Order: sequence, then structure tokens, then C-alpha cells
Amino acid sequence: MEIAVLGIDLGKNSCSLVGLDQSGQVVVRRRMRRETVIAFASRLPACIVAMEACCGAHHMGRSLATQGHTVRLMSPEYVRPYVKAQKNDDRDAEAIAEAATRPTMRFVELKSEAQLDMQTLHRVRDRLVAERTSLMNQIRSVLLERGYVVPQGRAKLAGRLTEIVADPACMLSLRIRHLIADMRERWELLDQRIAALDEEFHQQCRSNDQVRRLTSIPGIGSLNATALVAAVGDPVLSPAVAIWRRGLVWFHAKPPRAASRGFWGSANEAASICARC
Repeated sequence: MEIAVLGIDLGKNSCSLVGLDQSGQVVVRRRMRRETVIAFASRLPACIVAMEACCGAHHMGRSLATQGHTVRLMSPEYVRPYVKAQKNDDRDAEAIAEAATRPTMRFVELKSEAQLDMQTLHRVRDRLVAERTSLMNQIRSVLLERGYVVPQGRAKLAGRLTEIVADPACMLSLRIRHLIADMRERWELLDQRIAALDEEFHQQCRSNDQVRRLTSIPGIGSLNATALVAAVGDPVLSPAVAIWRRGLVWFHAKPPRAASRGFWGSANEAASICARC
């Protein structure tokens, strides 16, 4: 059994595997648990192992790469056109294997453990920020129901809360006062946890050379720099200007108004800035 391309449809517990030979014919179909996939691949000669870039794909990809296999990760949206009718796990695995053989297919680079750790920190911080925003909106709605209109913004809400609580003629009942105090305590705890994560990102700026070089670009701070390094890793900046343009779109950033051609001063200056990264 000569397998040239092994397509794996990853699942939470079980995975579907389809092996193609050099001519593209299906020579093996298997379904097995995640922990047995690596053992099965270790008995195969070095081949192309294709997967969708989903949860757990980078960990399994690094394990398979150490066995000598060539790992190819693809975005699920690029695999979808190769799925035949009556979609199921086996056909998904076959579509993944077929898509990996296309010469124009775009592949996702394997992320290191450090990159995944950094992305996890960003996702946890996003969840905490969303939780804090939801809590502030709830406090604002509670006050609005009792006649207190508070503008948007953390500083404005915090200052207004202090004024309302300190006002002896406050219309809030004692129970609502205690409830708001409890919500304010939760808010302060979220601030502390977000600040602790921000300090980790600042520490990366001091210790990680790639992050430090990115922060030297005007408009790029520790959050954007660490997010870019976690997502891209060590990119090959060629051409540098095109990558810088894509980076601006990725960050939803806007160049200064005085920029020419959408960059600072000129395209050559933009290329020199990107070359430092």
C-alpha cells in the first residue's frame, strides 16, 4: 500500500483518514481516534499529510512533521469546493487530500507552541474585555431604569458611579446600591486581570526581538505586534511593501493623512520600515 497523500478530517474524538496513491486513486479509508492517528502515520513512509487548519491541527501537524511527513494545512473555505455530494467525514477527508495536491492551493504554516500560547493569551484577553464591556452596559442600563443617564466610556461611567453612590439624595434602593457595588467590584477584578495580560504583552516587547522590531513602526503597539508575530511567525517579507499593506488591513489601521501612496512619505520608506521587521 503506497500512500502519497494522506487526508485527515479532524474531529473532537475520532478522525477520518483517506489515502491517495501517486495517481490520485483512493487506496485506504480509515476512521480512528485522535491518539491512534499519530501511531498509524508512524508506520507509513514519508508522505504528504493534509489537514484543515482547525483546532488541534497545529499540534498534530508538529507531531507528524517529526516523523518525516510533509504537513500541509489549508483553510476550510479552500477545501469546501472539493467536497462531493452527500457530505460526510469520509468525503471531507477525501476532499482534503485532493485539495492538497492542487498546484495553486494556499497552505497555512505550522504554528509553534510559543505562537499558540500567545494567541491563547490574546483570545483570553478578548473574552475578558468583552465580559467587562457587557458588565458596564448592564450597570448603565440599571442606572438608566432609575433615571440616571450615563454617557459611554469607562472613565465617564466610573466617575458617575462615584457621584451617584456619594449623593445622599440618591434614588437607588439599598439593595440596588449593594448590587451595583458588587458589579463594580467585579469590574475592578476584570481590570486587574486585563492589566496583568497587558503586562505579559509588554514583557514580550522587551524579550522578543521580532515583537520589539514591530513596535518600532509608528502606530504598532505591544498588542498588535504580539498578535502579528503569533499569527504570522517569521514571515518572508517579499515584497515588503505588499506585506505592509496587508498588515494595515489586518490591523484595521489607517496610515497618517500626510502619507503618500497610502504609506509614510513614499513606497521606499515603507519598504525600509518593513525591512527592519
